[in-house]
Amino acid sequence: MTPSPPPPAAPSLNAFQYAWRSPWVRLIVFLIAGYLLYRLSGQIRTVIVDFAVAFLIAYLANPLLNWLVRGRVKRGLGVFFVVLVFLGLFTLAGALLATVSGQLVTLIQKLPEQIGTLGDTLDRATSWLSSKGVTGLDGTRASIIESAQEYVQNLGQNLVPILQQGLNSTGSILSGLLSIGGVLGQILLILLLSIYLMLDYSRVNATLLGVFPRPWQPRVLEVSELIGTAVGGYVRGQLVIATFIGVFVWLGLMIVGIPSAAAIGFLAGAFNIVPYLGPIIGATPAILLALTMPGALLKIIFVIVVFVAANQIEGNFLSPYILSKTTDLHPVTVLLAILVGVGLLGFVGALLAVPTVALGKLLMQKYYFTSRIYTEGP
Repeated sequence: MTPSPPPPAAPSLNAFQYAWRSPWVRLIVFLIAGYLLYRLSGQIRTVIVDFAVAFLIAYLANPLLNWLVRGRVKRGLGVFFVVLVFLGLFTLAGALLATVSGQLVTLIQKLPEQIGTLGDTLDRATSWLSSKGVTGLDGTRASIIESAQEYVQNLGQNLVPILQQGLNSTGSILSGLLSIGGVLGQILLILLLSIYLMLDYSRVNATLLGVFPRPWQPRVLEVSELIGTAVGGYVRGQLVIATFIGVFVWLGLMIVGIPSAAAIGFLAGAFNIVPYLGPIIGATPAILLALTMPGALLKIIFVIVVFVAANQIEGNFLSPYILSKTTDLHPVTVLLAILVGVGLLGFVGALLAVPTVALGKLLMQKYYFTSRIYTEGP
């Protein structure tokens, strides 16, 4: 009886493979690689930001390009059309920004003068309420005046120097635009990158996907689709809503006869990128300006009606219709997310809070609520 052959010898591990089996070695290597990547990203931060902005433009324009392609328009011609629209909007925004900047400087410089008028109005209102038997109003006037002064002071410190510099430093701006690496060069670079990304959007996505290991790619595609639904849809929808709020407030205040209506509408629309913030920011200067006009009480009522109408249209019609498919968050959840974002990262946190929470909700619905841990318990 012949003996059975010995089993094949196990392949020997070299020193690197043996060391790599240790989780501590892998952790140290990943930490060092992450630190080096962080330092490298700090050195090329401008390039990363330019590429991110260009990719965002391509991402936002891709649904329009796909719609044009389905209408038998070649993608190159569609990109040309998108670039023309972008340049037209950029030119219009530049002209509008110059007008609005002048109005904002005038508005902010006028606001301190309105504090005295506000005090006189509050004195008359306090006297009338006191004659009706209302008590406890002694500190109310001082508190309102102090809040208004702080609001105006913050606006003046943050906005006026920037706007005045932008309006009065034409020569320096032109020299900066024409210099190598100036603002114009950066804009042209972003535009060029966005054109290439729009032309080859699917190939770029496939290349980015190919960076990940092949077994991970289906899951990466799922997560990227969720990010597109939550973040991309939210950004598109919020831009539409902010534009509506700005135009609505501008036309409403112009009909009422409030000066600097375009500037106030611009403030309301720009800050409404953070939900619920735009009407609050825009209503304060509008009310202060209305106090100085004949028939101040009626003007204030009309101003309040404009902002309440804008807020109600946004909350009851636009946001549910535009954002329901992307965020579907309760208003309380949105408000809490914004407050937490402000507490953590300030204004940037307020911008990122809602899409981050919306993405977290979609991830939980996709992976956690369908998992065995949720359905059967730990």
